[in-house]
Amino acid sequence: MTVKYILSVLVENKPGVLSRVTGLISRRGFNIDSLTVAPTEDVTMSRMTIIVEADEVGYEQITKQLHKLVSVYKISDLTFEDAIERELVLFKVIATPDRRHEIIEIANIFRANIVDVGKNSLTVEATGTQSKLDAMEDLFRSYGIRQLTRTGKIAMSRGARDS
Repeated sequence: MTVKYILSVLVENKPGVLSRVTGLISRRGFNIDSLTVAPTEDVTMSRMTIIVEADEVGYEQITKQLHKLVSVYKISDLTFEDAIERELVLFKVIATPDRRHEIIEIANIFRANIVDVGKNSLTVEATGTQSKLDAMEDLFRSYGIRQLTRTGKIAMSRGARDS
């Protein structure tokens, strides 16, 4: 059975690291469903959030090989943890003047922001879980989506709760 694994990988913030990590995964025949990379609070490190679909054997192969890379410091598997997951999406929705208020109302319900207004379109920015963003996309499709872009998932383990 395959699972979509969520890996948070702490790596050196140096040129070529992204290429080595993605090359390692693709050479083993796995497709990366989502990939985000950004510097951390330590400017010498970056955090990669990688979503990859694999069976248990494939997952073990990927993580063991990643641990062998000199530039990889830590791998956290957030798949089955109580983690915070978010994604960002921009929707450019066809918005004729007579239907514009409907699109704004949908954006408000989902706590999204209108970030651009065109003559016949609205650009909506939203963050949230994949299911929330998928639901917004389904609603906006009835108006017509001119353009859509998603960042891919980012994730972080939750902190310990205070007693």
